[in-house]
Amino acid sequence: MNQGVNLTYQVEDKPKFPQILVFALQQLLAIMAATIAVPGIINGNFREMYGFEILTPMTPAAALFGAGVGTLVYLLFTKFKSPVFLGSSFAFLGSMTAAFGGAVSMSAGYLGLIIGAALAGLVYVIIALIVKFVGTKWIAKIMPAVVIGPTVAIIGLSLSGNAIGDLFQGSAKVAGVVVASPYVALICGLVTLAVTIICSVYGKKMLKMIPFVIGILAGYALALVFTLIGKWTGVDELRVIELSKLKPANWAWYPDFTFLTAFSGNYDFGSFGSFGAFLGTIAVAYVPVAFVVFAEHIADHKNLSSIIGKDLLEKPGLHRTLLGDGIGSMAGAFFGGCPNTTYGESIGCVAISGNASVLTILYTACMAIVISFIGPFSAFLASIPSCVMGGVCVALYGFIAVSGLKMIQGVDLSDNRNLFVVSVILIAGVGGMTVSFGSVQITKVACALILGILTNLICSKAKKNEEKADK
Repeated sequence: MNQGVNLTYQVEDKPKFPQILVFALQQLLAIMAATIAVPGIINGNFREMYGFEILTPMTPAAALFGAGVGTLVYLLFTKFKSPVFLGSSFAFLGSMTAAFGGAVSMSAGYLGLIIGAALAGLVYVIIALIVKFVGTKWIAKIMPAVVIGPTVAIIGLSLSGNAIGDLFQGSAKVAGVVVASPYVALICGLVTLAVTIICSVYGKKMLKMIPFVIGILAGYALALVFTLIGKWTGVDELRVIELSKLKPANWAWYPDFTFLTAFSGNYDFGSFGSFGAFLGTIAVAYVPVAFVVFAEHIADHKNLSSIIGKDLLEKPGLHRTLLGDGIGSMAGAFFGGCPNTTYGESIGCVAISGNASVLTILYTACMAIVISFIGPFSAFLASIPSCVMGGVCVALYGFIAVSGLKMIQGVDLSDNRNLFVVSVILIAGVGGMTVSFGSVQITKVACALILGILTNLICSKAKKNEEKADK
């Protein structure tokens, strides 16, 4: 692979300190919404399933701290050669809910999160060892460009519904119901998107490098104007931002670390059988999902490799990226409860901004850790309404999809064998094909990839037979 031709900063480059702080903030904003959403979803799932709140709810601050620590671990294992941030994984939502539900006591649920992440990370470690001794050529055979390209596109397309849904959503609530008019929210989201595009396309120097920061600030400012007018006039439909999140009483000055709750309980599992049942429940919930996320791990790194012009599966090596992801997930869950994974939003940010400096990711990780202890700033980030983040994500997810399609530019789609592979992956992914086994769900991306691999193997068999016949 050649060096990323459209990059302003290559992986090894070191931007100036003031610049890198802004670049890091942009990366943080790109991954923020998804990272802090996971603990909220888990809390909601538990309340819905069992009818009461978790004794010590999982908190966004702890998830953010865990993502920062997990990213630092990843950077260390990859020798600072892979510029991507690790955030809370949505793939493990069912696993995490099962960890609480299968626990003997409430505090044991948090112990289950740590044990589950450790088991999932162990899967990555085992696969990494296999890759270390066997190599990566087998990956190129079962997952060539014709398979990986459309799969990467599906990663972006599968998130498109979330981005469009967010465009119509404000954050302000009355009696637990969002009150902003969807059209007011849409205006804020589209302004965010428009400013982001203008900065990226027409901006000069620094402005071109931080389109997301400028776009989010512009969208937030407009949303704030609508919200204040709505508050003064009593028109709830204009209230986009939940201003109560900015009150000092709601500031969280320190994260509620998962391990503190997990190790503070006095567990009475009784016989070894009951502990074995607890451990078995956690293993069944986490281990199969780890294999699914492994497939997405490869797709993410193939995508990032095409953007930076360097094959990350060769250098630093798939075994190192797997170890970084796996051990990083363990660390993330230890502090924040959520296993981590490489984020498409982070990769999209690299592509759009043209900044692949791994130093930016390092500063982003450190910033995430520091901000989790700064109440006012974390409150501001939490107050950014969904429509503003939706405007940014339209661009982010779109770039992920397009980068996947770029991978198949050299593929001969006039050959039906290739056409079948791409078609199966796109339709399975866009159609939202998922398969569930109890609490374990194979995601649409994983289903599309698995079907693509099987289709490619079938078509490759036919190609080999034709080559033999020609001889």
